[in-house]
Amino acid sequence: MHEEIKEIFSLFFDDTPNEVRLIDTSRGDADFRATFIIGTSLGSKYVLKLADNDFTFPEKISVWQRTAEEYRKLGYYCPRIFRDKSGQFPMVDYNGHRCAAYAEEYAPFHPVEDRFSEDYGQNEELYNRYRRDIWRMTARVASLYLDYTEYPSAYCLFETFCPSDKTDEVLENAIAWKQTADTLPEEFAEQTERIWRLWTENRAALEPIYKKLPTSVFQADLNASNILLNDEGGFVGVYDFNLCGRDVFLNYLIRENNGVSGICEALKIASEYYRFSDIEKHAALMLYRCLKPLWYTRVQALKKAGDDPDAIRICLNETEKALTAPINFSEYMG
Repeated sequence: MHEEIKEIFSLFFDDTPNEVRLIDTSRGDADFRATFIIGTSLGSKYVLKLADNDFTFPEKISVWQRTAEEYRKLGYYCPRIFRDKSGQFPMVDYNGHRCAAYAEEYAPFHPVEDRFSEDYGQNEELYNRYRRDIWRMTARVASLYLDYTEYPSAYCLFETFCPSDKTDEVLENAIAWKQTADTLPEEFAEQTERIWRLWTENRAALEPIYKKLPTSVFQADLNASNILLNDEGGFVGVYDFNLCGRDVFLNYLIRENNGVSGICEALKIASEYYRFSDIEKHAALMLYRCLKPLWYTRVQALKKAGDDPDAIRICLNETEKALTAPINFSEYMG
């Protein structure tokens, strides 16, 4: 067993580790992340997490800890996040990295991905099974209007999540779409320019409205690896708060749902637990037209079309429809 891990673990707990399993979730040299599942001589089990990136630091981890507790207060399971014995989230050295360290209780529940092999976002039967639970939970968090942090979630719009980000993710994908569209044959130039103009005009009109929309603080990563189920397959809560932060509820909801029908259903569920304001109802279509038409899936589809003019035309027509179709989201918002 690595002595570095024993020493770091001892900052948090008095138990002696006798079993350690490493889960490496790093994403390149600039985003080092290591999770250790640790069993102790007294029979306890903990999770020790180390991170060396520009969005994990003690003050941010304090936000994650507070947010997990807010979810717990609502009756949802989230692993407790522990400070060290001195009440801090320490900075430690590990494997050549200067890491922020924190500990969590070991969750007694399993994520969706352990129970189902299909991808969470693509398996409609699975998604529908937990849709009401997920959006009931998230709407209840939204209705608290939590305001204890200015750190945005990773889904943020019109601002960046961390210092290494040049733009928000939505604009980043839109720029990638424009770069791909600019390589298409000349016959598509008029339509691609029209699409880009529609998108940029909508985004510009949305920005001043968006800044007036109500916010709360969310877990902000509803995927199959983070949604927790009990042994009977029932929804119990979430874990993994490292993308957590302040966000606009509508942004979160539209980002997390695929297709107009999925968004409408999630809005309808949420409206039973959250009162959408008039400004939110006004902004919903503008948000949809900002978030969805030039999303990374549209970029992938356009690239996949290759040199096939019919496939290209289908992609562009679908994109333009998403920017122009009159969708009455407000009728699902209570």
